[in-house]
Amino acid sequence: MKLRKPKKSDIVLLVIITLLIIPQTRQPIQIALHSVLSKFGPSVIDKEDQKKVSYTSWKLRDLEGNELNYQDTKGKVVFMNLWATWCPPCIAEFQNIQDLYDDYGDKVLFLLVSDESPVTIQKFLDKKGYNIPIVNPITDYPDDFNPRSIPRTYIIDKEGHIVVDKKGAANWNSDTVRQQLDELLIRS
Repeated sequence: MKLRKPKKSDIVLLVIITLLIIPQTRQPIQIALHSVLSKFGPSVIDKEDQKKVSYTSWKLRDLEGNELNYQDTKGKVVFMNLWATWCPPCIAEFQNIQDLYDDYGDKVLFLLVSDESPVTIQKFLDKKGYNIPIVNPITDYPDDFNPRSIPRTYIIDKEGHIVVDKKGAANWNSDTVRQQLDELLIRS
């Protein structure tokens, strides 16, 4: 039986598979892949298809221990992101969210929600140099928000309509998102 000489594509595929098996290289590769995929911005839900949140009593706590009731967000534009420090697509989009927060944090209420411990979250923020506020849920998630797939991001207008509902990573610092936030902020 005659052995064939391996093709370059076979060798490249073998190297990629090997890198994905090794834990130390898997996450950086996944983050890089999701960073490329996240260059596409989210789309706005058509007005007639927008769901209105119920403003149930959903208790949240920031990393300093201050409590927030989701009902207190009524009348505000809210950017909500459900995420985790171990999630490659979450990590891939996080810098975009930080950049958006840097420009809109005084006008839009940013709720980055994670089920992880405050210590784990703070280590992540410190390591990456992020200063965006993070909250933990104290009570169960309302039916309006689905934490089963992360990242999951919602943009909610002042009247409580979910204008954007995006599963997966996206470019949250895009011109499209900024224009959408500007429009939501000027609406009464």
